[in-house]
Amino acid sequence: MSMVKTRREFLRSSAVGLAATATARALPTFAMDSPGQSGEIMAWVTGEKNRFTRLSPMRWRTAAAHSSQPTIVLDPQKEFQTILGFGAAFTEAACYTFNRLLPSVRDHLFHELFHPAELGLNVCRTCMGSSDYSTKAYSYDEGEADPELQRFSIEQDRLYILPMLRAARKVNPELFLFSSPWSPPGWMKSGGSMLGGSMRHRYLEAYAHYFLKFLQAYADAGVAIQAVTPQNEVDTDQDGRMPACIWPQESEIEFVGKHLGPLLEKQSLSTRIWILDHNYNLWGRAVAELDDPTLRKYCNAIAWHGYFGTPEMVSKAHEAHPDAEMHWTEGGPDYTSPDYLTDWAKWGETFTAALRNWCGSLTAWNLALDELGRPNIGPFPCGGLVTIHSQTGEITRSGQYWAFAHFSRAIRRGARRFDSQSTLIGISHAAFANQDGTRVLVVTNSGPAQTATVQLGSMQAEITLGNNSLTTWVWSKER
Repeated sequence: MSMVKTRREFLRSSAVGLAATATARALPTFAMDSPGQSGEIMAWVTGEKNRFTRLSPMRWRTAAAHSSQPTIVLDPQKEFQTILGFGAAFTEAACYTFNRLLPSVRDHLFHELFHPAELGLNVCRTCMGSSDYSTKAYSYDEGEADPELQRFSIEQDRLYILPMLRAARKVNPELFLFSSPWSPPGWMKSGGSMLGGSMRHRYLEAYAHYFLKFLQAYADAGVAIQAVTPQNEVDTDQDGRMPACIWPQESEIEFVGKHLGPLLEKQSLSTRIWILDHNYNLWGRAVAELDDPTLRKYCNAIAWHGYFGTPEMVSKAHEAHPDAEMHWTEGGPDYTSPDYLTDWAKWGETFTAALRNWCGSLTAWNLALDELGRPNIGPFPCGGLVTIHSQTGEITRSGQYWAFAHFSRAIRRGARRFDSQSTLIGISHAAFANQDGTRVLVVTNSGPAQTATVQLGSMQAEITLGNNSLTTWVWSKER
């Protein structure tokens, strides 16, 4: 079903924003101030009856000599990766959906999503041309072969995407943006279509200039891009059902090491390059690519999706290349799932596993879609981080949104993950030290309610974990 609308039809349909005014007044606000008194622990919980609800403050106490209670043991002296941040994707579908709101409603929602004092999303993805979540399939240079890129244009992105990116960065100037193509222009590929197929070797140099033109055009439009991936999901053509492209391993190595990397260097651009942008199970390919010195000169980061394989595979890549950055760049809910609104524990486990396996950022899929997962030109029933109803404008927050709140609201850019260990069943946890001296513990309980002890050196405190819950603790380093 086509989701394409004329500009006049879009303006007429944007009246749904009128119905969302009441929703905007109901958006929650939170306060994440630093702990006031020495030894005080601030805590927030999401569970059956709570949504990021602040609990009464607790305090550390001297640890008992012996405790039979299950324990989470923290060791701030043993540090791991640095955190870049958290976010989701500004697909064209998400930006179209945001555009349907009245400006006042959208401003309120953007404050909630991006402001550092609120959800604080600060690492977000854009699509170079269309993904499956777009109003139509498009690249920046469609038609007959055009190696000189004389036809190149980002005009389609000026409708919805660029205005939303500028608005979000105005709310959070520290917004880090990375961009991924779902497909090169059709003429660069076998089959001649954006739908499926593979990259033609003879157009690698032209494609590097395509990336450069994109980065320059976006910068000229007031939106700097900090990183790119050569291809979203290098190892699938999605059976030709949507914009997609297969890249052989040797082609990605050559593209980065001999074309894109040198070109960006020649232009004095500091844009980072992240390879793979696909599933955990391709960790061996990622390692082999970083083994290549021509690629490694220009790239030191891997982008991961979690649809296949296990997060421990990221640790395998880290073992081979300990200085390489790891980023989790896609994953989202299914709007048809009965627990779409309440699966925060599932996402808490997913996020924790990625973080405990060296990922320095977490970026979900669509920031926003309507109640039927639209606009969508592809085959998948994805839901948004938030849902904005196409008729009423009602804004609904997914379980993934509430899981993000427990990480993004407390863990700041530059934080370092530190060691946390436990044998508790059904529990996942991760601990972080912010640069301002605050420390953070996020615990997910996917099992029955239970109580445990958190031990930090000679101090301890009890933590009560409801079933299907997330709990975030924040305290000052000076106890």
